[in-house]
Amino acid sequence: MTEQSPPQPTAVPPHTAGGQPIPPPRRGADWMFGGVYGTVLASGLLAALDQKGGEYTPFYDAAWVLVTAATAALAHGYSHHMTTHQSGSAGHRWRVLSRALWNEWPMIVATLPTVLLLLFAGLAHWESYGVTAVGLGLNTALLFAWGAFIAIRVGYRLGSALLIGLADATIGLAIIVANALIK
Repeated sequence: MTEQSPPQPTAVPPHTAGGQPIPPPRRGADWMFGGVYGTVLASGLLAALDQKGGEYTPFYDAAWVLVTAATAALAHGYSHHMTTHQSGSAGHRWRVLSRALWNEWPMIVATLPTVLLLLFAGLAHWESYGVTAVGLGLNTALLFAWGAFIAIRVGYRLGSALLIGLADATIGLAIIVANALIK
């Protein structure tokens, strides 16, 4: 008769945590994250730049939305770079930093609907209140679309994806409510 050894526990592979796969490290431009983040940023800036009783400057506001988005993207890329220190030569670290900064382009691109709206408003001489209302509504719709699209892209069913889109749109609605209450 042969003796059987007790079953050995199977080790969890290093690429999993508790049986769930760990996502790979961030590589390349994260256009889904940048789209949501940039749209929220543009909404907050649009609401903040519209001052009741102040001089309406849509071209100036458009420039500030772009400058702030670029600054936020640079800060975000730099913080990612700093938290994932890699050994190597100074040249290699500079290339990695450059790539981390470049990968933040989706955040800047996501602010372009607001920037274009402000530019068009300046050319068409739209009133400040209407531009802010249209811009916040547009960005809320974009947040819904980003949320639903991303959810479908990562494998959610349509009903769940629409609920996720609604959750993202809630951020835009919160900015609209805050704008109304503060002003």
